[in-house]
Amino acid sequence: MISYDLLTTYYRYEVNEHGEKRQPVTAKPEAGDKPTTLKDLLNPEIVNKLKSQADEMKAKEAEQREKNRQEAEDARKAEKKRLESDFGYLLENSGMDWRKHKN
Repeated sequence: MISYDLLTTYYRYEVNEHGEKRQPVTAKPEAGDKPTTLKDLLNPEIVNKLKSQADEMKAKEAEQREKNRQEAEDARKAEKKRLESDFGYLLENSGMDWRKHKN
């Protein structure tokens, strides 16, 4: 059997002036009961080293993305230049409205 004292430690009820129970009020955690994190457990030097490694990895990733973007842009420019010198491509994609060039 559970004692009344044990229950009141988990659930506290507010009682109004008529003796009726209202909503249960849960106990608020104290400020000193914060859960420990890995950052708290590690040496600050190790945390700084890990942060610097993460920053370096992000910089390398951004550099690689920029390099890939530049290569794709260069490939598009080369393909466009190749197609501009291809007579068949120019003939297919030219406008057939020759009246605007008529004297």
